[in-house]
Amino acid sequence: MLKIDSYKKILYIVSGTLCLILGSIGLFVPILPTTPFWLLTAWLYTRSSPYLYRKVMNIPLFGNCIRNFHEYKAIPLRGKIITITTLWITIGISIWIIAKVWIAILLIAIAIGITIHILSYKTLPPDIHKKKDIH
Repeated sequence: MLKIDSYKKILYIVSGTLCLILGSIGLFVPILPTTPFWLLTAWLYTRSSPYLYRKVMNIPLFGNCIRNFHEYKAIPLRGKIITITTLWITIGISIWIIAKVWIAILLIAIAIGITIHILSYKTLPPDIHKKKDIH
């Protein structure tokens, strides 16, 4: 029979994996956040599986994103530009397709909020490291 700690570990691994998947989807869906889900993935994996934590932290995109955000509370300029540009393009396309004023106002308000939130973080200086392997 599994102990309570075993159930907790399994719950953390499943939750961490779900957050990893949602964060990855967020790379392509601008309103779905990437970084918060990936931060949660790292947190859940550190408490449940050092192996999975090392594995995801050695994925270049994931590891660099989480490490930079965790260590410096900053986002690279390129990341800010890509995120905000993608956000506004997809919001614009959504507004054009749906063509309802109240939805357009809601989407614009959401996009403004997300843009302000992203810009509120410091910009990561370009001389900061690119990748550190976690062993």
